[in-house]
Amino acid sequence: MQNEARHEISIEREMKQSYLEYAMSVIIGRALPDARDGLKPVHRRVLFAMHELSNDWNKPYKKSARIVGDVIGKYHPHGDTAVYDTMVRMAQHFSMRYMLVDGQGNFGSIDGDSPAAMRYTEVRMTRLAHEMMADLEKETVDFTPNYDGSLYEPAVFPSKFPALLVNGSSGIAVGMATNIPPHNLSETLAALVALIENPSMTSLELMQFIPGPDFPTGGIIYGTNGIREAYETGRGIIQVRGKVEVETDEKNDQETIVITEIPYQVNKARLIERVAELVKAKEIEGIRFVRDESDREGMRIAIGIRRDQMAEPIINQLYKHTQLQSSFGIILLAVVNNRPELLSLKEALQEFIYHRKEVVVRRTKFELRKAEERAHILEGLKIALDNLDAVVALIRNSASPGEAKAGLIETFSLSAIQAQAILDMRLQRLTGLERDKIIEEFHQILKDIERYREILGNESLVLGIIKGELSDLGKSYSDARRTGIIEASGEISIEDMITEEDMVVTVSKDGYIKRSPVTLYQSQRRGGKGKTAMGTKEEDFVEHLFVASTHHTFLFFTNLGKVYWLKVYEIPQASRTSKGKALVNLLNFGEGERLSAVLAVPEFKADHYILTASREGLVKKTDLMAYSRPRAGGIIGLDLAEGDELISARITDGAMDVFLGTAGGQSIRFKETDVRPTGRVSRGVIGINLEEGDRLVGMEVLSHGQTMFAVTENGFGKRTLIDEYPVQRRSGKGVIAIKTSERNGQVVDMHLVDDGDEVMLITDTGRLIRMEVAGISVISRNTQGVKLIGLDKGERLIAAARIAEGSAGDKESSDLDEIEDEESGE
Repeated sequence: MQNEARHEISIEREMKQSYLEYAMSVIIGRALPDARDGLKPVHRRVLFAMHELSNDWNKPYKKSARIVGDVIGKYHPHGDTAVYDTMVRMAQHFSMRYMLVDGQGNFGSIDGDSPAAMRYTEVRMTRLAHEMMADLEKETVDFTPNYDGSLYEPAVFPSKFPALLVNGSSGIAVGMATNIPPHNLSETLAALVALIENPSMTSLELMQFIPGPDFPTGGIIYGTNGIREAYETGRGIIQVRGKVEVETDEKNDQETIVITEIPYQVNKARLIERVAELVKAKEIEGIRFVRDESDREGMRIAIGIRRDQMAEPIINQLYKHTQLQSSFGIILLAVVNNRPELLSLKEALQEFIYHRKEVVVRRTKFELRKAEERAHILEGLKIALDNLDAVVALIRNSASPGEAKAGLIETFSLSAIQAQAILDMRLQRLTGLERDKIIEEFHQILKDIERYREILGNESLVLGIIKGELSDLGKSYSDARRTGIIEASGEISIEDMITEEDMVVTVSKDGYIKRSPVTLYQSQRRGGKGKTAMGTKEEDFVEHLFVASTHHTFLFFTNLGKVYWLKVYEIPQASRTSKGKALVNLLNFGEGERLSAVLAVPEFKADHYILTASREGLVKKTDLMAYSRPRAGGIIGLDLAEGDELISARITDGAMDVFLGTAGGQSIRFKETDVRPTGRVSRGVIGINLEEGDRLVGMEVLSHGQTMFAVTENGFGKRTLIDEYPVQRRSGKGVIAIKTSERNGQVVDMHLVDDGDEVMLITDTGRLIRMEVAGISVISRNTQGVKLIGLDKGERLIAAARIAEGSAGDKESSDLDEIEDEESGE
């Protein structure tokens, strides 16, 4: 028994070859559009099936199911759902910049609603779709066999306009993808005409005609860098924002954000849901309601704003957290000569021009051939008319049509086609008028033949025809651009939309913050009783008060060493007596985080520093610029050892004196220059060498003329001139600031104060005692101080704070007075 012959193959080679064939099949036959007509095979087959059924724009609609059946039965042997989805998309005004299918019925919505089943909807081609198939019957393009070889379908459409750019395309192939945005038809046609007239134009020069994509849903493109990069290289990313307006109710001055356009391919219903989710999670504050008020007149999403809020910061948050701003990655990948190629704008336009040149040449050749065939027949008819009597006699004397035909060929030297045309001619053509028409047609067709031959021999005439057709198309289908373009998105920020004005910003001890126009505090003169800067709970009070521009930045340091940002315009605006909003909600503090320090920064500039101090006596100095890049979740302000906490932060100019005070009554004063600048994420250096069990309770940066106020847990305290504290080297044990005897107890706080200040003392029972600094004795450093308040048995002080409002002598209050004086002309 003979062994059967075996053929060994390499599985590696077979897998590579098979996968490559599959990949090319997906790339060419399914996922990528042709650079010439901008269509994928399935789109082309749907339109061709409609063309074959005469489903024209000016004829009655036909059931979608009938079209789908023809497509899958004749040209596209795939699922009916895929074919119907393709047809549906070509009929959606929010998907296609220029629809190719005119649909009747439910074809889905921008909210993501599904279309009705194909048995319910009806379709026909749009007028523009006919322009894609114009001259299809004139042998302008090649036809290929369908999947079973029983029919033929066009390999590409003649297409009078570049649908690749005009309607765009998207698709994922094997190892590559395309994402071409739609463009304005009028702009694209103008660019084609310009490129025909000046083939040396670059992609950047063509941007004067096509400034950027034009999406069916409108919106605004921010920045041209991504557009320029995409048009030059074939790849780029652009930022698209929805169109937003702010309406103000004249009755109550409440503002409403109205969204009238959204970015391309964004689901409107999902966008509204996302806004509602953010409001519910308190990631966006100040929104009263979110409502979809869209109707037949157009899109309208209304977002109501609370009376104490400004619309601009909320719009900024919507851009940041929702798809109201989205990225569109442009990939100009298309099939060129049966190969995928990444195209620049110029190359995409050139491919269309090459295609149209071939179409015009093939159409002209077809028309020339038809004209020559007709001229040949007319020439025979003319000969017959010139010899009419002899021709009639010959036909009458012939026994059969075949004999008559042979006689005509032999007698008058005619071709078989000419002889047959004479025999087929009706008797009415022998009248004088009809004879003149034949002669006139013959002379006209000779002129046409001459013109066709001239066109085929002169490329400039071919280009002239293309230009003329493009101009005619532009006149018939031109429309206005829908998507706006702003030159430089990097230069446009929410700050540009905010009027710069002074605000009074207050922060309470319990962490409530608000801002109010400074004008609310300017109606009184110095010496009056003043106005309340913030309404608070009985046990709360204003600890920080700043006068700052709406463009200034606030840095909030927490006990865990994190730093958060708020622009002044992002702080909720409230009435003068309102409590404000809780910072913990505005800044999304983490578990266990509480506010330790607030710094107002008019601008981030070099040669300024942020000095921080921790409970364990460490100090750190970092360049202010290191804190200039905000992040939503905050940043690490300093590295803390386990169990340590940040207690204070100050802005310095790099040449100030630093004062540190401890719970054990020790203090140290040293030059800031002793602390070298370090990075933001560092631990710092020793500021004061603490005794075991001691801890830092306060840090100040000093200026002359002020006094240091120290208070102990048993209600004793004093003020001491800062000049009594000697300047030492950093990291020493320091000197006594106040004695911590059994009578005094531990120090709870130290603050730099002026005579006009007021301080608030807080006890562990929640009692608040307010007193004027001027009434506290100024005594020497190494003393126990005087009794400030009487405490109940077991009660003790836990903190002290300088009140940021109250007397006319407050440092911040005096800022308000100065503004008032300037405006009154004093």
